[in-house]
Amino acid sequence: MSVKIKTIAKLLPRYSRKTEEIIPFLDSWLSGQDERFIRKVKKIFENAGVDQRYSIMSPEEVFSNLTFEERNNIYVREGINLATECLKKALKKATWLPEDLDYIITVSCTGIMIPSLDAYLINTLNLKQDIVRLPVTEMGCAAGVSGMIYANNFLKANPGKRAAVVAYESPTATFQVNDFSMANIVSAAIFGDGVACALLSSHSDDEGPEIIADEMYHFYNAEQMMGFKLVNSGLQMVLDVAVPDTIESHFPDIIHPFLAKHELTIDDIDHLIFHPGGKKIVQLVDDLFGKLDKNIEDTKAVLRLFGNMSSATVMYVLERFIEGEQKAGDLGLMLSFGPGFSAQRILLKW
Repeated sequence: MSVKIKTIAKLLPRYSRKTEEIIPFLDSWLSGQDERFIRKVKKIFENAGVDQRYSIMSPEEVFSNLTFEERNNIYVREGINLATECLKKALKKATWLPEDLDYIITVSCTGIMIPSLDAYLINTLNLKQDIVRLPVTEMGCAAGVSGMIYANNFLKANPGKRAAVVAYESPTATFQVNDFSMANIVSAAIFGDGVACALLSSHSDDEGPEIIADEMYHFYNAEQMMGFKLVNSGLQMVLDVAVPDTIESHFPDIIHPFLAKHELTIDDIDHLIFHPGGKKIVQLVDDLFGKLDKNIEDTKAVLRLFGNMSSATVMYVLERFIEGEQKAGDLGLMLSFGPGFSAQRILLKW
């Protein structure tokens, strides 16, 4: 059974700032800290490879003493509105009706909602009463690809069906105003907010790049490397400095056996659709594959234009390829990393 990605849609929150416009807010936030520390923090922001980021909150709100409850209320309110509009946008691009969907997966890890986002989408768009729903809440940056893997497996088992994967993330809602750790600072420098929606289909009438294969890869004994710790003030970022080096050590096992199962090598891959986790990870991937004449310019561009939007980001990269002029037979490799620690992979064919 052939499963294809019909379309991708993205939507950005209303607030945005260029990195240079964030610096004055850092001066206020870091008031009273050591001058050398302040200069170091500014350098981290300036050298993060992010020119602009978007947010569900104004900078004044982000750097304020809002409580966890207040931040999470904004996360819920804005998430419902943004996800609804993004799914509407995707359906319009696909010329599908809301009732055409048989399966809805919502992905988010940057706030808490019960009922989950998919329940609100069912009501706001009047989706089928028997639609199958799956919220994916604790897989971090990898969850955009994870959601598409779950959708692929559902659609392979159910011919003639259609699915939506909606990723909504607001890392700025998790910013800890009283936390001056490197994890909090680095995450603030590289992350931004965004929403994306992928529509997938096993319906014979639908076109798009076909999912040839998918697979997950789990790093043993690496749970401590990335994630969130729930504290009184909200979700506190956990981000180990060893993440890029750990990914690099696993890269051969992540890429080559997966491709070999389908009698392919990296030389056969035409398009690298990688999640831009941060400047160091992007540089690592560039160093590994640039010498093979494989570029990740779209990954770099998404990081520069929007920052790392956690699970939604890889869909922003994929959208650039889907809306581009690809040749029939072109192969694409999607890859994202997240807490666990894990890597998620999808092999595409145009």
